[in-house]
Amino acid sequence: MSAPVTRNRLIGLALAAFIALVDQAVKFYVIGPLDLRRVLHIDLLPFFDLTYTENRGISLGMLQATDMETRWLLVAMTAAIALVVLVWMMREKLLGDIFGLALILGGALGNIRDRYDLGYVIDYADFHIGDFRPFLIFNIADAAITIGVVIILARSLFVRDKGETETGDASRGETSDA
Repeated sequence: MSAPVTRNRLIGLALAAFIALVDQAVKFYVIGPLDLRRVLHIDLLPFFDLTYTENRGISLGMLQATDMETRWLLVAMTAAIALVVLVWMMREKLLGDIFGLALILGGALGNIRDRYDLGYVIDYADFHIGDFRPFLIFNIADAAITIGVVIILARSLFVRDKGETETGDASRGETSDA
């Protein structure tokens, strides 16, 4: 394994850890010093508020954990997904791909920690335009996961690995010098 690949993977692991730590620190601040769990809502900007919610489900509130068995099933499922993302990230070589996967992994770890410790995920970020809310209330981990998925999708659709195109061209007898 080459030094740049190892460096890229270490950057990915560090980014994932950073995202998970920042997510947990902000959640601590929101429920600790800001006491959002008690006050429930804080107006910040004309388009952004802090609104406390407990998300007992997964994405978009699906698969609600209404009992202990479902709670631990969700912990196990999300941990398995995080493990798959970690293995995938450690197999990638390009920093762009690793970056997207690291965002997903860090966000997953932050939300898994909540679900493990509390039985639900703390959400607080409430983006709105007047009364219109284009998103559900979310947290930093959710945002990181979403951005990571967008990066992975965009790279898979629009970025072509230079080594692949050169190999493909060479197999057809074409050169890239033209």
